[in-house]
Amino acid sequence: MLVYRPLEGKVALVAGATRGAGRGIATELGAAGATVYVTGRTTRTQVSEYNRTTETIEGTAELVTEAGGTGIAVQVDHLEHEQVKRLVERIRADHGRLDVLVNDVWGGEQLFEWASPVWEHDLDNGLRMLRLGIDTHLITAHFALPLLIEHPGGLLVEVGDGTSEYNAKTYRESPFYDLAKVAVNRMGWAHAQDLAQHDATSVSLTPGWLRSEMMLEHFGVTESNWRDALTKIPDFAISETPRFVGRAVAALAADPDKARFNGESLSSGGLAQVYGFTDVDGSRPDAWRFIADGRPADVAPYR
Repeated sequence: MLVYRPLEGKVALVAGATRGAGRGIATELGAAGATVYVTGRTTRTQVSEYNRTTETIEGTAELVTEAGGTGIAVQVDHLEHEQVKRLVERIRADHGRLDVLVNDVWGGEQLFEWASPVWEHDLDNGLRMLRLGIDTHLITAHFALPLLIEHPGGLLVEVGDGTSEYNAKTYRESPFYDLAKVAVNRMGWAHAQDLAQHDATSVSLTPGWLRSEMMLEHFGVTESNWRDALTKIPDFAISETPRFVGRAVAALAADPDKARFNGESLSSGGLAQVYGFTDVDGSRPDAWRFIADGRPADVAPYR
């Protein structure tokens, strides 16, 4: 049986691939045939301050390989300049190219305080959130983009939460969280201005309501019975797996005309309408259109 592998021979780096969107993106890039370097702080022998042992970069790398690609796990703290520099040097030495860079580093779930103005929010936690959500992306771009632009057609994806349109008019309930997520959209646009002259594309990309490991745990469900949470949170019906945003990245990376999106703020649901991919259950959730339309009671037209 012939398997379509549009990214065979391509090399990707998914920074922040331990869990959630990063894991889903890495897996789908692997399914498209890519060699994928997956980074994060949690390994099978060391954990980050999240203190979660069930998701590791080795586990993500194995999913990449099982999907049909080649997964390579490298422990990296993306705030540490030398660690990021060594990572890129390794990719250069091993492959001499980088075709896709996905900046998905986050780590702020345990730091934000909802509905807290700046004078009430813990200052150290807020500033740490900005470092994790903004500095990590800039540091990684600084070291990785020179390799990416050496071959035409490179792609940078800045992964955030919310489209530019949504974030421009909606307060995200915490000044620190708000700034971190708006900044990701702006970074996607700003890098586009510099990358265009090198025949490379930069976008910001948001998943919809992500059924990440931590979100499922928060609602006391698993992927197999996630609909049980709808009795408490009916809007959870619009949620999507991490593989859905992964398919968005894989489709974009394989598109020879992806430069038409340079500088744009994109969503997984929006790109599904462009490229025709579905989530793992065959649905096509479009969470940001659902929100823009006022959260209608009937979610079916948005799946």
